[in-house]
Amino acid sequence: MATTNPATPAPAATTTAKRKPVFIKVNQLKPGSSGHTLTVKVVSAKIVLNKGRSASSMSLNPRPTRIAECVIGDETGTIIFTARNEQIDLMKPETTVILRNAKIDMFKGSMRLAVDKWGRVEVTEPASFQVKEDNNLSLVEYELVNVADE
Repeated sequence: MATTNPATPAPAATTTAKRKPVFIKVNQLKPGSSGHTLTVKVVSAKIVLNKGRSASSMSLNPRPTRIAECVIGDETGTIIFTARNEQIDLMKPETTVILRNAKIDMFKGSMRLAVDKWGRVEVTEPASFQVKEDNNLSLVEYELVNVADE
């Protein structure tokens, strides 16, 4: 029978304290970065892929795939957000959303923001800022340059 010594502290709880999210602005986004938390307004949303169920693909992919390109932004600029499936239903124009654990994907040399299964899109109360639509980060084209080691 094991006895416990009251002088020894109890083992620390295994739960880790959640750290406070650091909110950033759209103009701070850089290629190849991830783990972003942003509060943005939806400017527009357009469905670009809407694959329904077909008899031949029923066994491989049982649910339909929907992808929308949404222009989102804050008072510093805009960027294209790639919304997938259920996320599309939340991305209505003039809606304010919080994107948690968002990442930058590169598509044809330009930045796109996305939230995968490790992140979250949640609708919040309307924000007071005006979206700066003349600074679209997705219109900036990037080129991958390999630097040779000397």
